[in-house]
Amino acid sequence: MARAARHIVSFVLAVAVLPVVLSEHAEGQTGESVIAWHVTIAPSWFDPSTAPAQITPFGILYALHDSVVRATYGSKIGPGLAEAWSESPDGLTYEFRLRRGLKFHNGDAVTAEDVKFSFERYKGAAAKELQSRVEAIEVMNPLTVKFRLKAPWPDFMTFYGTTVSGAGLVVPKKYITQVGDEGFRKHPIGAGPFKFVSHTPGVEVVVEAYPGYWRKVSNVKRFVMKSVPEGTTRVAMLKNGEADIAYALDGEDALNVRRDSRLALIPSKHASIYWIEFADQWDPKSVWHDKRVRQAAILAIDRPAVNEVSCLGFCPPTSIIIPDAAVHDHGGGVRELPGRRRDPHQDPADRAGGLPHELAREEVARDLHAGGG
Repeated sequence: MARAARHIVSFVLAVAVLPVVLSEHAEGQTGESVIAWHVTIAPSWFDPSTAPAQITPFGILYALHDSVVRATYGSKIGPGLAEAWSESPDGLTYEFRLRRGLKFHNGDAVTAEDVKFSFERYKGAAAKELQSRVEAIEVMNPLTVKFRLKAPWPDFMTFYGTTVSGAGLVVPKKYITQVGDEGFRKHPIGAGPFKFVSHTPGVEVVVEAYPGYWRKVSNVKRFVMKSVPEGTTRVAMLKNGEADIAYALDGEDALNVRRDSRLALIPSKHASIYWIEFADQWDPKSVWHDKRVRQAAILAIDRPAVNEVSCLGFCPPTSIIIPDAAVHDHGGGVRELPGRRRDPHQDPADRAGGLPHELAREEVARDLHAGGG
């Protein structure tokens, strides 16, 4: 049991920081920038209809596609392809008005029919919830679409316009009808800031700035997103000039970057929570079944120290599983509730004192401290 606890803690330390690193040699408006990603980019990430319940694929999805509405800083929903929208007083209908002149990467116009098609085509993680609550979608005219709900649903805009789902990302109906789902994933067409150039499975994805994008056009013409699982390799690529940006560096790698005057370490703030899960807590025979032992484990972990050692201060501790900011608010944060802070003068094992288990108090404290340090 002690080994299992140690494994869980070390896993949290390994993934609990997501800083972004920029080199000083990123080129200008017509240049190329290489990004070293910590993941392997799958073709399914090009298609909003199959977006999984993860934040990472949206790094690609938001590059290739744009949404009807979109989350902005401050936990608010802002305009996207739709320049305006309204909600009926009874909360049963939402009407969106698209901007004029919007075009997909292949030159086809973005229309309300594409919005309807994209929603009905969506079958990702939130599809069941959306389909059970949306009664119908009506195309009022080429630039206006109306959603009718079965009952008032205050969370509709959160599900439709944030990374909770990919249902609000608009894809071209005409193109997909011609090439099919598989053809679309091989060469996706969207209305986002970058258009697809090529994909070498397991190696890289290349995208190019779309000059017709309605928001600000990228200052960098081409991005090469390379899959580089090892953090040390991503740092080496930065130092050797093989990459301009590297994502997801843990403590040692991030510290290596911080010590290099040629590089800058920048935190990417987003509302994400990492936690320890006691998988055996429902087993009456497990020591973790007792609430006091779990409380002892919590007190045994010096979370501020974990933050400093593994995250260089970028991962502030929290006492709640739900972020203080909305999940789509990349400028948000977390808060720590009173009464949950670790007392450095209290023996964590005291919280488990008197239990009829064969696990010694000293082993609980020593093992959890070792895993968290």
